[in-house]
Amino acid sequence: MFRSIKITLFALTAAAAVSSQAFAHAHLKTSNPADKASVTSPSELDLTFTEGLNLKFSGITVTDGDGKTVGLGESKLSEGDKTLVVPVSAPLSQGTYKVEWHVLSTDGHKTNGAYSFTVKP
Repeated sequence: MFRSIKITLFALTAAAAVSSQAFAHAHLKTSNPADKASVTSPSELDLTFTEGLNLKFSGITVTDGDGKTVGLGESKLSEGDKTLVVPVSAPLSQGTYKVEWHVLSTDGHKTNGAYSFTVKP
């Protein structure tokens, strides 16, 4: 019986260690504009993550429907280093835009992803 308790405790400890590592990555929590949103031309993009970010190794690229890169200003962090704020250099014309992001959390884990939004007339 003592052996089965030791095995159970070991299994629970291993499961806790693995699950805590999975939660250590910075995942996109919210974005403004939101995924698949239809909006007027935004002056900035705000991407909020579940973990603090390292600004030097985090950023976004925005492309229009033709694949042309949109001009962006200098990124900054806000809200406890969890929100990446990126100014849009010029008003966006009507159409669909793709946002591709990559971030490095303060604990050293890299994540990336993409979403899209539409600028309405």
